Amino acid sequence: MDLADLDIEYRGISSLTHTSGINQLVLSHQSEIEEDNHVPCFFWGNITEPFLTARCLLTLSKVVRSSFTPIPPRLLDPIVSAGTGQLRFEGFSSCNGVYARLDLLEEAIDGEFIASGTTNVDFNEPMLNALNAVKKEEKMILGVGSKNVSVSTEKGTVTEKKVTLPARWIKGLTSVQLYLAGMEEKFSLNRIQIVQLFQSIPKGTTKGEFYLSQRASKFMWSPVESKDAVRFGGIARLRLLDGIATYFQNMTIYQSGGGESVAIVGDLGKMRFTLALSPDNYRGFSGEGNVLENMAVEVPEAWVHAMNSLLKSNEQFDPTMLSVEHDVAFDTMDALTASLSSMGLLGYDLHSRQHYYRRLPFRAERILSLNPRLKNAKKLIDENGVVFITKEPGTIEARVEGTGVKHTVVIKGGLSKCTCDWFTNHQDKRGLCKHILAVKMMRA
Repeated sequence: MDLADLDIEYRGISSLTHTSGINQLVLSHQSEIEEDNHVPCFFWGNITEPFLTARCLLTLSKVVRSSFTPIPPRLLDPIVSAGTGQLRFEGFSSCNGVYARLDLLEEAIDGEFIASGTTNVDFNEPMLNALNAVKKEEKMILGVGSKNVSVSTEKGTVTEKKVTLPARWIKGLTSVQLYLAGMEEKFSLNRIQIVQLFQSIPKGTTKGEFYLSQRASKFMWSPVESKDAVRFGGIARLRLLDGIATYFQNMTIYQSGGGESVAIVGDLGKMRFTLALSPDNYRGFSGEGNVLENMAVEVPEAWVHAMNSLLKSNEQFDPTMLSVEHDVAFDTMDALTASLSSMGLLGYDLHSRQHYYRRLPFRAERILSLNPRLKNAKKLIDENGVVFITKEPGTIEARVEGTGVKHTVVIKGGLSKCTCDWFTNHQDKRGLCKHILAVKMMRA
């Protein structure tokens, strides 16, 4: 099986039907994790602002159907997490350089949460066309997790279809929240400033980076960096928000510690929309490799199952409280938090500045197959390819097998170096090389 894609088949199809003045939206789901067959869906109820919700879902669909590299658009299916009184829809662009999330808060939904979980959902053309036709005064009933075989719409009957579940967004989920968790708030814009900002975005396909700075109450774009300016690579990607930006009541801009990745959180009253951009068009979140060091400490599968039993989807993840309540050492909990985050089990909410739990719709062991450097590091350890020369507190030197050569790895304090080509070319910009990773895994 090609590790880049997983062929899966939905038990039903997503649809939005119009009956007696009520729009009924049903999202078909798929999961590798066995579910309780007695639970027909995760959530069923009313959407209090159907028009705005429809616009946001269409924007999310625009993200997953877009690509800003030569890779053709092929990711069609966002994921949804239901639990703790809210729904979260997430998705990545086909190039994995754009991450989008729609948070429907408690005020945006009026219904019953039958179960808690995270699944991949099918956004097909008939459902998107119906969403586009939703009016402001209409009612909408949302069901997440239907097992219907087929559904009829106004334009006819939509039959069950087989789709491809791309593994790239699984890798994206294991890295994007690490960027979000390291971001700091830079600017806060009101409604007028938001409109002015989007009107001033350079037209066409612009190359290179642009910098956003504030002068008095006005925000301005410039190709020249200035003090306290926020860098935007691939600025044309902001056009993905054109359909909903005018509805933002306010908007907050965040920037990563390295000053490259950025995120925008738009406040829509009863819901929030987050858009995160990788450093540039050609760099996807899933390719950065910044999660590998956190995965050096292996999490027992029993712990993952225990977390699934203990926490609900969207539940806030408070490591301090979990440590106290379950008598887990703080150091152990820190390692667990990093590992769970790196596996995609934890998302990050910039607005609340907290992690939230996400139930995996895929098996945890798939993470290894999606990270070749991690897999190769484990292979080096299994084949005794790592020999420690110096192993003292604060300083480690090791010889690690390479292709026809032995590489030297030196770890001193928080700095790591290797003599391999990967480290020479990327330094610390694209994550650890397999040699440094193997040494750190043996140390752990």
